[in-house]
This record gives sequence, C-alpha cells and structure tokens, in this order.
Amino acid sequence: MARRFDGRVVWITGASSGIGEALAEAFAREGAQLILSARRRAELERVAARCGGDPMVVPLDLERPESFGPLVETVHRRFPRIDIVVHNGGISQRALAKDTDLEVDQRIMAVNYLGTVGLTKALLPSMLKARSGHLVVVTSVMGKIGTPQRSAYAASKHALHGFFDCLRAEVSSEGLDVTLICPGFVRTNIATNALTGDGSPRSRSDDDVGAGHPPDLTARQILDAVSKKKSEAYVGAIGKELLALLMKRAAPRILERMVRGAAPR
Repeated sequence: MARRFDGRVVWITGASSGIGEALAEAFAREGAQLILSARRRAELERVAARCGGDPMVVPLDLERPESFGPLVETVHRRFPRIDIVVHNGGISQRALAKDTDLEVDQRIMAVNYLGTVGLTKALLPSMLKARSGHLVVVTSVMGKIGTPQRSAYAASKHALHGFFDCLRAEVSSEGLDVTLICPGFVRTNIATNALTGDGSPRSRSDDDVGAGHPPDLTARQILDAVSKKKSEAYVGAIGKELLALLMKRAAPRILERMVRGAAPR
C-alpha cells in the first residue's frame, strides 16, 4: 500500500494526547517525518516512542507567542521545509457565559485562536518563500453553531474559521493550502480538561464525548481530508451535529428553539 505522506515533514500541535496523539501515529504509519508539540515534554516523548522514526520533540505553549519565532528557527535547523502544520492544540469550556470570568474567555481565545494564528504567522514567511505548505486547523462543529456552556470555546472556533477562510483566499495563488477540520464528538479528555467559569478544570467527561468516535478512526478521516486537500471536512461522530448544521441553514429558528431548550435552568 502506498504511503501518502512518505517523507513529508508534518508539525502537529496538541500532540501529547487525544486527536493529536492519534494523528502522530497515523502520519508516522504513512511515512511522515514528525515534529511533535505540546506543553508536556514527558508526554511528547511517550508519543514519539510510539511513533518511531525519531520525531523531533518541541515543547510549545500556545499562550506564549513570543516563543514561536525562536522555536520555528530551531525547527528549521533540522527541517528547512515544513510541508504540513496541524494546528490541533486547544482547550474547551463548560460554563454559562454569565458565570464565566473574563479571564477565562481571554485564556481560551489566547490558546485556541491567538496561539494558532501566532504560530501560523511565524511559519508563513518560509512557506511563502518555498511556495509550498499545507495548514490544517482542527476547529470544531462549534465553529459553525453555538450551544449552551460553550460561549468562549465557540467564539474561538468561529474566529479560526474567519481567519483561515481569509488566509486561504490570500495564499492559494502562492502554492499554500488551508484545510479546516470540524470534529464532532471524539473520545478524548477534552471535556474533562475543559475550563469552568472560574478557570479550574471540569475534571469529568460528558456522555456524548465518552460515546464519541475513537481517536484513531478520526485521525484516519483527517488524513483522508488532508491528502485530498479539502477546504473543510467534518469528522468524528457528527450525526446530531450534521443535523444541526443542516438546520442552521434551512431552519434556523427551529434550531434556536431546540438549543434554548438544552440550556440549564
């Protein structure tokens, strides 16, 4: 079987667990040379050992954009060209807007949106010079709709869609591709690690997440979308979410009433 990413250099953020870890293993199986980033070096080393092939481990904190330039320079010393960047790092939220401290909104935007945009801008000069590169952004179905207790998270994902849709229009003639990946429910720790109103971790999962799509199967769907250079792809368990997306277009008032009914009283 041909390996679709043989020899391609792939940089994955949020690679220490969940979808990012599954993506690292999937790209490794298809011959990619990996750069793995997240905050926790020990977990990155664990993932690197599972992938084999001597991945480059680059600890990265998306809340520290001032570190991105030096980190990109470090990466380029080993890999002058980055073929694919998978922006997968991020945090979620579980709290009503009225109960969420502004500092929590700011942190979620700093990590999910500004961190992703900052790393992209640090990489763009080299990609534009090479007239080659593929930016893959893991957003969410929440980048298209809104439901209770996700206001900051949905805002950050909506922002990613806005920025990268604009960027795609700007760089497509320069040889760069942009793919937005919108997962539905995937079986990860995203709900457990979600921030509550005061910024503390929620420390428990959701039934929908627990029953979600396995990360390894989700990773295969993502690799299929990347190999086809799709502009946007929906992955994971997206039955209810796909229905909501269709209703958003065809029957928005009905969807609004349904969403209101799901709000905690």
